Amino acid sequence: MENPISISKATIHQGSIAILQEVNLQVSEGEFVYLIGRTGSGKSSLLKTLYGELPLQDGEANIAGYDLRGLSKKDVPFLRRKLGIVFQDFQLLTDRNVLENLMFVLKATGWKNKHEMLDRCKAVLEKVGLQTKDYKIPAELSGGEQQRLVIARALLNEPKVLLADEPTGNLDPEVSDEIMALLKSIAREGTAILMATHDYRLIQKFGGTICKLENRSLRLMESYEFNQSIL
Repeated sequence: MENPISISKATIHQGSIAILQEVNLQVSEGEFVYLIGRTGSGKSSLLKTLYGELPLQDGEANIAGYDLRGLSKKDVPFLRRKLGIVFQDFQLLTDRNVLENLMFVLKATGWKNKHEMLDRCKAVLEKVGLQTKDYKIPAELSGGEQQRLVIARALLNEPKVLLADEPTGNLDPEVSDEIMALLKSIAREGTAILMATHDYRLIQKFGGTICKLENRSLRLMESYEFNQSIL
């Protein structure tokens, strides 16, 4: 079975600038991978390439069964239906309640049967612990609850891959731990997760594969090497 994320000798561009070169990365089902590195090192650009916002110009990359080198603009929405995407800024619909936020996504991704849509919404809300908050609008939720809603939204179409860009960046440590525990539980069920973060405390506490981006390259770090680097 192919890995849900497979990257070989890829160059990641931001406009005409090569941010990363010779990127090689294989992520298996259920693997939790952290992307670390200084601001500007290419973490967000790599994620944007994987969900089709930035084109892949050199090298090879396959995610959730899609070849990014041959990806046309019309295929990008279909790719994103296979992915879960979690941002630091929640990008929720502020004029709709929790359930309506989720129903909107299902309608936009081709669901038709209202009973099936409601069942799916209830299932993901229960998974993230928001089953009693479906009537609230985002402004009535705490920051942690809003991020849980974002994760619920990302899980609607049962993605093979979840991409997260600083998902705990605006949250306090206790809430960050709750979000991480949720993400780790999702990975244990088989979803590959690639998460950009500056919060090294979370990596030490929860563990996973560590990829460091520096000097336009990506390399795997051993746990002991990571721990020594932050002492």
